[in-house]
Amino acid sequence: MNKRWFGRACVAGVVMGLAQAAVAAVSAEEAKKLGSTLTEFGAEKAGNADGSIPAYTGGISAPTGYKKGDDLYVDPFKDEKPLYTIDTSNMERYSAVLTEGAKAMLKQLPSYRLDVYKTHRSVRYAPWVLENTLKNASSAKLEGDVEGDSMSGADAGGLPFPGVPFPIPKTGYEVMWNHKLRFGPAVMHSAVAAWLVDASGTPSPLPTTTSAVLHPWYDQSGKLRKETFDAVFGFSSPLTSPPSSAGVHFLGYYLANSAEGGQKMWFYTPGQRRVRSAPEFNYDIPIASYGGVMLWDELYGFVGRMDRFDFKLVGKKDLIVPYNAFKVTNGMASKDTLDAKHMKPEVLRWEKHRVWVVEATRKAGARHAYSKRTFYVDEDSWGIVSSESYDDAGKLWRVNNIYSFPTYDIGGVNDIAWSTNDLIKGNYFVVDIGGKDPGGFYRSYPSAEGVPGLKLTPQSVAAGSAR
Repeated sequence: MNKRWFGRACVAGVVMGLAQAAVAAVSAEEAKKLGSTLTEFGAEKAGNADGSIPAYTGGISAPTGYKKGDDLYVDPFKDEKPLYTIDTSNMERYSAVLTEGAKAMLKQLPSYRLDVYKTHRSVRYAPWVLENTLKNASSAKLEGDVEGDSMSGADAGGLPFPGVPFPIPKTGYEVMWNHKLRFGPAVMHSAVAAWLVDASGTPSPLPTTTSAVLHPWYDQSGKLRKETFDAVFGFSSPLTSPPSSAGVHFLGYYLANSAEGGQKMWFYTPGQRRVRSAPEFNYDIPIASYGGVMLWDELYGFVGRMDRFDFKLVGKKDLIVPYNAFKVTNGMASKDTLDAKHMKPEVLRWEKHRVWVVEATRKAGARHAYSKRTFYVDEDSWGIVSSESYDDAGKLWRVNNIYSFPTYDIGGVNDIAWSTNDLIKGNYFVVDIGGKDPGGFYRSYPSAEGVPGLKLTPQSVAAGSAR
């Protein structure tokens, strides 16, 4: 496969060549923006007017001190100090650049604050992913009887090429598909922890896991796609503690067609010693092994079918969001990140970035615990960086923040860590942190080759699982 970085002239050639072959998502003329005013993956190349968001210059490479294959990522920004802090005393001054969730937490939690650092557009893309994104620009489109159910494109099997499917999105559904197909290591392997902090401020450990989060389309060989039912996203997650949960194994895949049969889910329980298909693990079903404090479709920002909500693209905004979160993931023991009502502000890094805002409103007659959700999707990584969920009365219920960091050895981001604050119950939980816990690690792989203990099929889970 050609791995050259495509410039503007090549963009025009790719676009014109594909325009005759498929129904265009955008016109050939509009697609010429890619590699010009827009990056090849669809973000605005220039910085913003006041310079607080810089121009994109290609992302970052591995810093001094990091060796490929290390258990933890080195923080290239560890010596930086906050530019300013936002708390309840000055939040009105920054209201225009705060998410609704951040505003609510600042108002409700007096000890909460945002330490805002210099913005680094650190995400780097592999050249072959950029090449494929250019091909998708005028060939990928939404399909399905229900809007947003599936995609088509000009690659084999009538699917989009492995890359951003809709680099110039026109709808909320397209932005959400970009999130589902965000670029990252084919396998993100980690040994991580999770905690629930109740309304009194008492922390309790949730099950730990040695988990593999999968972006199968970004195994350039195509082998991982074949092994995972051509899933666009998935996970293989054996629980390792406490003893009552150890040996439980979750295996899940989300396909390019998310209609009936578009999700494949299994779990193994040591007591029964068998793998069971679990199609019911979807939508707003609480995850029992985590005490029911999170829903199945909240994993990693959002997973699953979009048929129960109308996804409206509000537009793009400059907002302060979690970013370059090396410290809270790779630099801390998990329990040391916890405060009574929220995560310790000093362990989190906030930066100003451009984000796409998508509002999801529950359809009339549809069943879901949330009446509305707002997603904030980073323009560079296409990953969700924050979201808000509302109850039936329209009251803000939960605020989710995702703590991503660039996987500079391979490209893309690791975005498996997140926290959720329940503003009604007053508790919060945090998931997939603890790089400095005993045995903790975050590793990235370009394929499934060499990942220790990785199980990708129900049969391998059954054969290898033991209490």
